[in-house]
Amino acid sequence: MVAGKQLHQAGLSSAVDISNSNIKSLQAILSDEKLSKQILNAAKRSSKKRKADDSTPATTSPTKRRDTGTSAEQEQGGSTGPAFEESLALPPLETNEEIISSTVLLTNRAPLVLAFATALLSYTMPEQPLSSRLSLAQAVVSLNSRSKAVSIGLESGRSAEDEGWGQGQPKIKIMGRDVRVLKRWQPPDESETTKLEEGTKSKDDQVTKDPEPQLPAADIASGDVSALWGLDLEALRSSNSTGKGRSTGEHLPIYSPQSARDYLLKSFATAPTSAASAETSPRKQSTAALLVEKKRNLGLLLGALDLLYSSWSPILSSDELDRRAWQWYVRTRPDVEHGVAGWGAKGELRLKDILDLRRDP
Repeated sequence: MVAGKQLHQAGLSSAVDISNSNIKSLQAILSDEKLSKQILNAAKRSSKKRKADDSTPATTSPTKRRDTGTSAEQEQGGSTGPAFEESLALPPLETNEEIISSTVLLTNRAPLVLAFATALLSYTMPEQPLSSRLSLAQAVVSLNSRSKAVSIGLESGRSAEDEGWGQGQPKIKIMGRDVRVLKRWQPPDESETTKLEEGTKSKDDQVTKDPEPQLPAADIASGDVSALWGLDLEALRSSNSTGKGRSTGEHLPIYSPQSARDYLLKSFATAPTSAASAETSPRKQSTAALLVEKKRNLGLLLGALDLLYSSWSPILSSDELDRRAWQWYVRTRPDVEHGVAGWGAKGELRLKDILDLRRDP
C-alpha cells in the first residue's frame, strides 16, 4: 500500500506512532484529508485497545500482548492436566437450527476467525486438547491481523517470521496460514504433568535448529505426535529487542489458551433489533447479564460452525476442509468499510448464513 510506505518513510511505522501524530502531519505526508482521518482514527482505536489490554489482562485480545507474552513455561506452570483442560471449557453447543437461524450477532472479524479456527481444529486435528486448539487458533488470528494491518498501512516492515524468528520450529497450516508450533511431550488430558519438548541442545545449552520442519495435519493425526502450542513470534522478537535475550525451549512465548477463551467469551453480543433501535431510551443490561448473553451467543455460533463442519467432514479430507474453512469465513464475516476505516469495526453476523453453507443431505 502506497500510504503505508509513505508513513514508514516519515518514521510512522506502527499504530502507536500514528496515533501520537496529528491530522495536519498526516495530511502533509499523504496529501489526502479523508485518508489521513481514517488512518488516524483507526490507529487511535488500535492503540486504545492495547492500553485497555495492559490494564485488564484477563479479558484482552491475545493478539495485542506483544510486550510480555506468555511463555510455554508459564502456561505449563498453571496446568494440572485434566483440571486445566476443564477450566478452558467453552459453552455447550446449541444445535437447534430454528434458534440458530433467527440469531444475529454483533461482532468484529478477529474473534470470528478465532471461532472458525477453534471449531475447525476439532475436525482436522481432533487429537489436540482444547488448550492446544485455542492456542493454535489464536495464532491464526494474530497472523491474519498483522497481514491486514500491513495491507492497510497501520503496520510496516518485515514480520518476525520473515526475519527468521521461527526458523527451526515445526509449522502447520491452518486456514491457509503457516503457524509455527512448539511440541508438548503429551496432551494434558493424558498426564497430570505436561512436559515440554525442548529439542536437542548443544554444548552452550542453546536449542539446535533443524531446517524448516513441517508437520502436516495428516501426520499429526497419528497418536505418536505431541500436543502443540502456537508460537508467538512477534512477542519473541519484541522480548529480544528489549534486551531480554533470545528465548529457547520452554521459555518461548506462546499464545495463551486462557486469553483466547476470554476473547471468545466477550466478543459476541446480540445485534440490536429494529424495534430496540427505535427506542429512545433502550434498557441497559447489567454487566453480568451481558456476559451471560455473550456466553450463550458463543454457544450458538459454535453450534452453527459444528453443524457446518460435520456436514462436510464425512466427504472431505482434513486438508480440504481446512482450505474451505477460510472461504466460508469470508462469505459470512460481518460487512465493514474497506481499508483503515473498517479496522476493528463491528458488523452483523447472521448465523443463518453459516447454516446455508452446509452440504445438502
